[in-house]
Amino acid sequence: MALVKHSFIAGRFSTHHIWSGPKCNPRVYASGLTTVAKSSLTRPDRKNKLLTDDGPDLQDFISGDLSEKNNWAEYRGNLKRQKGERLRLPPWLKTEIPIGKNFNKLKNSLRDLNLHTVCEEARCPNIGECWGGGEYATATATIMLMGDTCTRGCRFCSVKTARQPAPLDPAEPYNTAKAIAAWGLDYVVLTSVDRDDIADGGAKHIAKTVSNLKERKPQLLVECLTPDFRGDLAAVEEIARSGLDVYAHNVETVRELQRHVRDPRANFDQSLSVLKHAKKIKPTLLTKTSIMLGLGETDQQILNTMTELREAGVDCLTLGQYMQPTKRHLKVDEYVTPEKFAHWEKVGNDMGFVYTASGPLVRSSYKAGEFFLKNLLEKRKASATIA
Repeated sequence: MALVKHSFIAGRFSTHHIWSGPKCNPRVYASGLTTVAKSSLTRPDRKNKLLTDDGPDLQDFISGDLSEKNNWAEYRGNLKRQKGERLRLPPWLKTEIPIGKNFNKLKNSLRDLNLHTVCEEARCPNIGECWGGGEYATATATIMLMGDTCTRGCRFCSVKTARQPAPLDPAEPYNTAKAIAAWGLDYVVLTSVDRDDIADGGAKHIAKTVSNLKERKPQLLVECLTPDFRGDLAAVEEIARSGLDVYAHNVETVRELQRHVRDPRANFDQSLSVLKHAKKIKPTLLTKTSIMLGLGETDQQILNTMTELREAGVDCLTLGQYMQPTKRHLKVDEYVTPEKFAHWEKVGNDMGFVYTASGPLVRSSYKAGEFFLKNLLEKRKASATIA
């Protein structure tokens, strides 16, 4: 779901791709966040732009009178796409961007270091809450490793692709750890593009970044949102043993839509094997995955997918709305209502997931979830110390 410049890019619900929305869109920088409300575009102009441009941009998510919850029930627009139609953005996908105390510090640090994040490149509407700490006071950022070019071409993700991307920067694990350790974060998510051109898919590179981070700041909680490494379980083991706290890998969609949505080299069973093996190697690891809704899946398919994930021992699940990043990507088949997302959250909790985050604006790296996981992990560590 999103892009970055230099060696950092958007995440996977990410997008591993961070769904657009907002896991992967054309580049938008944080400096634009402070001026977006001053845009000279009129509402009709914004509507036309939404219908003719490369999908909704950040402005579409934070403007409009329909963002008030008490107006949602009055919305009469189509939620299910008809043939040839492009759906309008419903009111529950419009939000305000809170700016927390840590926001400007982190933004300025990124610019000084010429680093970029999933949060900016994916135009995520949760950016202020995550960077600033929001109501949960857990400052979070999502960083993308191994460049801005993927060797795969999933139909929901606008990260650029190539058979032979640029070589890895051997100094990246050290430089990344040094920068992140200085940011004052509580929780960091490391994600990456797929690198099928590298023997181990970049597993050692990611693992080295984690170990460097933990050496510099042992109390920092680290989540890795990884590729599937073509099913190479030795690569999965490399990362599972690196010292991370949460192992995440996204199945992206229901089993029946895998070939329609993801690159042909990815599939549901391969993704499931990654999550199972990470847990097998280190049973105390929290495992996590994400599903996009609105791609044409049925309720029964969602239920079956959640059941398979829980049977595979997956601990945490996020579900969010798929957003079309550009006209070249899959169209949104349906805008799922907040009530329906709430239903799936209850289903997930009833199934026994340790944590289920389900909502239109929920992304793989979701602030409230990281707050929950931070507290859960700290309690586990405290119990282990007492024992």
